[in-house]
Amino acid sequence: MKNKCVVLCIQLILIVNVIGCAKTGRPTGGPEDKDPPVMRKSSPMNMSTNFSSKEIKIEFDEYIKLTDINTQLIVSPPLKYTPIISPLGTPSKYVKIKILDTLKDNTTYTFNFGQSIIDNTEGNVATNFKYVFSTGDVIDSLSVSGTIKDAFNEEADTNVSIMMYELTDDKNDSIIYKEKPFYVANTLDTIAWEITNIKAGKYLLVAMNDVSKNYIFDPKQDKIGFHSTAIEIPTDSAYQLTLFEEILPYNLTRPSVVSKSHIIFGYEGIGDSIKVKPLYNEPNLKSVSIFEKDRDSLNYWYTGIQKDSLSFLVENKKRIDTVTLRLLSKEIDSLNITASTRGILPLRDQYSLISNIPLVKIDTSKISFMSRDSINVPYTAKISDSYDKILINFEKKYKEQYRIQILPEGILDFLGNSNDTLNFSLGTKKLSDYGNVYFTIQNVKTYPIIVDLLDEKFNIIERKYVTQAEELPFLNLIPAKYKMRVIYDTNGNGIWDTGNYLLKKQPEKVIYYPKEIEIRANWDPRETFILNE
Repeated sequence: MKNKCVVLCIQLILIVNVIGCAKTGRPTGGPEDKDPPVMRKSSPMNMSTNFSSKEIKIEFDEYIKLTDINTQLIVSPPLKYTPIISPLGTPSKYVKIKILDTLKDNTTYTFNFGQSIIDNTEGNVATNFKYVFSTGDVIDSLSVSGTIKDAFNEEADTNVSIMMYELTDDKNDSIIYKEKPFYVANTLDTIAWEITNIKAGKYLLVAMNDVSKNYIFDPKQDKIGFHSTAIEIPTDSAYQLTLFEEILPYNLTRPSVVSKSHIIFGYEGIGDSIKVKPLYNEPNLKSVSIFEKDRDSLNYWYTGIQKDSLSFLVENKKRIDTVTLRLLSKEIDSLNITASTRGILPLRDQYSLISNIPLVKIDTSKISFMSRDSINVPYTAKISDSYDKILINFEKKYKEQYRIQILPEGILDFLGNSNDTLNFSLGTKKLSDYGNVYFTIQNVKTYPIIVDLLDEKFNIIERKYVTQAEELPFLNLIPAKYKMRVIYDTNGNGIWDTGNYLLKKQPEKVIYYPKEIEIRANWDPRETFILNE
């Protein structure tokens, strides 16, 4: 019996051990790899002097892959021909660089790989890995750094190139239009930048969102920022560069015939003084010109001409262009009237009826404007200065419903069209559905300033022109999140003015309130905006 008990105990011990082993599971494989790839060696060696090789091989301690190398790799000074980088798309422990250029004498070159080198398994990034060499006896070791901002927008662009041009007796400001910089860096996805391995000297410092990636300034597509004076290297200063779009010189682009009696004249630059008239006398011609906001174009409407083609003089200040257009024989557009607001009309908004064709006449005797209780509402109606709207003004009451009816021939457009019966409805909310905010602006260096209240998409909700210290009320706001900015109107013309590189003119300063403004129904918060720039 004793022996049986011993055997039973041994069996139980074996079963427990087996179960315990079964619960141990699979090996975890060790801790997660969080280390970025590290260079083991290179040929020629990193930081080499008297460099003359045409090929570089860099070996890493693990398998890596290259991502977005065409935009991430920044070579300073820029090379005329893009170097060949391999292997692409295949994991490898090395990177090869084949140089196609003839390198400059006594020059330090930097290959900054940005965020392009990552390990093949975990995706850890070898951030801003650099390979540096000199074709001379020494490696230049000086540096300069700073930040960028946008002149008008709250957020700056990404992938902005920072460029330095060596200033000598034969160099001038126009160098940015025709030559590549001597040193270059890139912000990638931040606002900070640094240029390293610079030699002592005097430089022109420029930032550019270089759309074509050719290191040449093209005002038609590139934003630019610049330091107003030359910088001296070495320096302990950090530089903030403000990027802006220049206003292009005026240039008439190819006009387009949209439909019978409608031509669009597009232009670059400032064209708000454009005047269009036929080259030859056309006694029956009648025309209306309407500038289209934010599209740099002029809508030209005409009647009284039956020709197949017509030549125009397009005059803008001292510039005169002659264009000949083949006119269309399509039917005239029909009149289409739409309401600026459907449903609820915010108390601060103007109610208007929008036309697709310039308007010439409204007959208020054929317009009825009534409240919920079928009581006539006093109103005024007029055609806007741009001829494309009927502006309807009336005393808006809280929590009310309105109906507008326009009988046939109540509206007449430039082409002789009139309306059929039109019906519109709108309403208002109660007072407690709205909120207000009161702003105090402090530390204003100079007046006047322009204060803009913006929605989340940066549309202007209300603009105030401020000439002295005062509390600024913004009333009857729909509950939402808002933004605010202040513009220093340095020249007092009531608008924001951009900069100009050749004139060494910086854009007027714009400062954004550092937090969103949340407006709730029936709230009246007070905010203080301290201008710290």
